[in-house]
Amino acid sequence: MKNDYYHTMNEKHEKSSKTDSLVDSFARTISYLRLSLTDRCNLRCVYCMPAGQSGGLKMLEQRELLSYEELLRIIGLVVEMGMNKIRLTGGEPLVRKGVMGFIASLSRIDGLDEIRLTTNGVLLHEKAEGLYAAGIRKLNISLDTMRPERFQEITGADLYAQVWRGIETARELGFDVKLNVVAMKGVNDDEFVDFARLALESPYQVRFIEFMPVGADSTWKTTTYITSSELQKIVESVGTLEALPGQRMDGPARVYSLVSNDGLQGTIGFISPISHHFCETCNRLRLTSAGRLRACLLHDNEVNLKEMLRGGATNDEIRGLIRQTILDKPKGHTLTEAQTNCSGQMSRIGG
Repeated sequence: MKNDYYHTMNEKHEKSSKTDSLVDSFARTISYLRLSLTDRCNLRCVYCMPAGQSGGLKMLEQRELLSYEELLRIIGLVVEMGMNKIRLTGGEPLVRKGVMGFIASLSRIDGLDEIRLTTNGVLLHEKAEGLYAAGIRKLNISLDTMRPERFQEITGADLYAQVWRGIETARELGFDVKLNVVAMKGVNDDEFVDFARLALESPYQVRFIEFMPVGADSTWKTTTYITSSELQKIVESVGTLEALPGQRMDGPARVYSLVSNDGLQGTIGFISPISHHFCETCNRLRLTSAGRLRACLLHDNEVNLKEMLRGGATNDEIRGLIRQTILDKPKGHTLTEAQTNCSGQMSRIGG
């Protein structure tokens, strides 16, 4: 009995030590790593790889990406430190060769409770069964329009039917699916009501994301930007919104139940990085496809973790760098509706 007591106390002390190592200077516990596997993509969305970039943008060579072995080493270390959630992003993560085997390896890491994937859906129909078998249950799928012609205008590819097929396949297999809609005034604002109705008529959570000014060649401008408050008013024309409790720390979205006048019910999320900063509850670090550790999407400070790895750093030295990045995490970003200061490339940082 005494031994059981000390064993329990040691477990509690170990858990507390891990948690303490992940607390930043503003008392936020960092439990979540967003990992960009590649900057390559099979689409050219106007807000991620605009026309000024897509022709001449130099993609990273294979040797410039962190290898899967390097990634597994880093993830093993952050999980040992107390992180328990990973999101795989890009670019488009499913275009990277060998990604399914890598995901299967991730699922075998003790202490990693959740692996999520953000995808554009182009390859989802053919990959969905393998993703489910590898242990992924939650997908965020980018879908900014439900009109095929507009889809081609936004993404540069006539692949709407293929993406929708992937979304439906994911639903049939039992994935928890969130649809991410980047809200752009004059581009897709005439579909916001349609997306709200989709949330009522399907099991998908629809999440409206404020258009962010990221990258030197960003197409962001004040005339295209629409706030979450404006979006919420549009959605309320479809039904009543009621905030759902206990959702805030699951991610940056403010999540609501939407109930229509005829009794249909769905779920809507609003992600508002500019108009309503969620920095005070941010629990994330980002590892870019170039191997740089970044504490904030909209803050350009990065540390070169790849250089450290390939320079023969010990595990303790890598843990020290991760810990320092957490301590250096800013209180918040300074973007406003009239100011841009993030020059990073979204496809490398990870959406």
